[in-house]
Order: sequence, then structure tokens, then C-alpha cells
Amino acid sequence: MLGSCAAIRFGEPTREEVLQRIFPSAVQVVVEQREGRRIKSGSGVAIAARRTAEGPACFVLTSGHTFSGLAGKTEIYAVFGRHLGTGRKVNAPLVAARNDAIDLALLRAETDDCSPAAPAAAPALGAPIWVVGFPLGRHIMLSSGVVGQVIIGEPGGDSAGRLIVDAPVTYGVSGGGVYDARTAGLLGLVEGFSTARLTAQGSSPGLYVDVPVPGQTFVTPLSDVRQFLADIERADLLPR
Repeated sequence: MLGSCAAIRFGEPTREEVLQRIFPSAVQVVVEQREGRRIKSGSGVAIAARRTAEGPACFVLTSGHTFSGLAGKTEIYAVFGRHLGTGRKVNAPLVAARNDAIDLALLRAETDDCSPAAPAAAPALGAPIWVVGFPLGRHIMLSSGVVGQVIIGEPGGDSAGRLIVDAPVTYGVSGGGVYDARTAGLLGLVEGFSTARLTAQGSSPGLYVDVPVPGQTFVTPLSDVRQFLADIERADLLPR
């Protein structure tokens, strides 16, 4: 009897349960000109719900480079519930942004419909992960992989605890959440990815395309997220 029984790890959530915990915190970020024309899009993660003097708010983390050169010229929106369809688009003003050693931005979405991600413990090499984002500003995309590299350093430094995962991503997924595949906890945000430049044979000089390199997705870890939030005096949004 014992020899024929499969090992069961009681108490651990199934893959489907983990994903159902992850999806509600995934947010699509849309940047539009004042007349309504979309000019940029990205991905983000809800991290906290608060009541403010302006009303209910959902605080969303995303990549800082999405807003480079756009201050005061655009309207920013966050789209919630995209895993269920078209989602709910709400105004999401920019609270703060950095695009230097730390590439992060914080938005304050004007909604009380908020499902914040829970922070995870720091991952080990080989830990399984999920990445959720919105490539090219379109539909939600889920990709899986493992933690391929952990670089330990001081927060804000040149090697500030950077993570590299092998889950494939593409343009528009920057700012998307990287989650622990076993607990649904947030490990960090997609910072970017390595690219390879391809030139078509016989093409005109200067004609090329940059394509993502598999296995080279860079992640901003929670250590940098907490440093960013502390610098803008919003450390309360992601307690340890």
C-alpha cells in the first residue's frame, strides 16, 4: 500500500490557485496624449490600497522609464481586471518616478477596486517564477521560468540585488510583476531584457531589428522597491 502511494505535499496551493492569487494584482499601464491618443503602454503591479483625502486609491508600481520625457504632457491610466476581459480603466496620476540606478515609478489609481500583491521572501537560485505583463500594450501574457542569477549588492548600487530570470518577455512587459510560483508572492518587477541586433541579409545599410534574448530578463528586486518607496516617504506601502 505504502509503495503505491504518491507523495502529496499537504497545504501547498495548486498552480491554478497560485495564478488566481496573482492575476488580480496585474495592472496594464496606458499613457495617452490629452486628446486621447495612446503613445505608450506598459505593465504594473498593485501593491497597496489606501483611503486618502482625495478618496480611495490603489497604489501601482511600474517602470520609471515609461514616463521619461512625458511629464505634464500626458494622461496616465491604469487598467484593472485585464485577466477577465477589457478591464476597468481609471485615472492614475504619477506620484514619483526614477530612471537611474533604480527604474521604478509609483502611480495612484483613483479606485477602491484594488487587489494588492503580497511581498515574497528573497528567492534562491532555481526558484520557479511567473511573470505577468502586457506585451505591446495588448492582452495579458503569462510566462514561466526560474531564477537564473542573484547578484547581491547594496540597494541603489550598480549591482543592487539584481535578479535575472529566464522567463521570456518583450516590449511592453517592463514593470510587470515577477512572482514566486509556489506562493504567489511578489519578488520584483521586470526591468528590461537583453537584445540581439539582427540585420537582414542583403538589406539596406542601417536596417535592423532588436529581438529579446531568451534567458536574460532583468528584475528589480524588492530591496530596490523598498529603497525607492523609502526615498519618496511611502515605505508604508510595502511593509516587510
